[in-house]
Amino acid sequence: MAWAGLALIILMLPAQALASSALPKGFVYLREIDPTIVQDIRYAGSHNFVGRPIRGYLAAECILSTPAANALETVQRKLAENKLSLIVWDCYRPKRAVQDFLQWSRDPTHSETKAEFYPRTDKERLFDLGYLAKRSAHSRGSTVDLGIVPTSFSSAPPPDPSQSPGACTSPKGERFEDGTIDFGTGYDCLDVLSNTSSPLVGPTALRNRQTLKSLMKAAGFRPYAREWWHFELINEPFNRDGFDFEVSASPSSDDRR
Repeated sequence: MAWAGLALIILMLPAQALASSALPKGFVYLREIDPTIVQDIRYAGSHNFVGRPIRGYLAAECILSTPAANALETVQRKLAENKLSLIVWDCYRPKRAVQDFLQWSRDPTHSETKAEFYPRTDKERLFDLGYLAKRSAHSRGSTVDLGIVPTSFSSAPPPDPSQSPGACTSPKGERFEDGTIDFGTGYDCLDVLSNTSSPLVGPTALRNRQTLKSLMKAAGFRPYAREWWHFELINEPFNRDGFDFEVSASPSSDDRR
């Protein structure tokens, strides 16, 4: 009878409580806070600057600290007034993934994605130039990589393997179509054009970058000068070395494998 009663209690728990129970205390699945935010978690797949799934990403899922997720919900409500939506590309990042990036950067035999993601940058200098970090703020759970898409956008098709990808520095329409309004480069474009205030991307992209930056700053995030898509929650709850639990699927996700 005791076990039957416990099972009944578990079945009666709210979905959010069940989803959050699989995560360390203080973390949530973003989809449990706001399922309208589009997710395209690049490091769970192969369309990223490494060219394969990154260690620690078992699912294409955005996990964040509760304050960071709530702050994004605030931004999303503001964007929805103009029929726009956030799209997130990376959220919490396990420390093992950061080590995976470091090991990849030291391996000269793999540069398959250079033409798209870092066409004008030397691979061995990606850490020195500040595009990658040996200790990532993402591992603390309150840092996010994101952009803005129309609310009609749901997901981008995967790149066509039969075609050479356009450089991320190419104009919109010539680079990979990720669904965003024009920000001047693609996501994870490891190039000086990704500098938030770069005048080389043109007035439309600069205006869109400023819009994103203003919305995120109003919600309590700080921008990163070298990457227009990167924002850190100023009052983050876990201001320490970071975490290393794996990114797993939310119980409410379609990504149940």
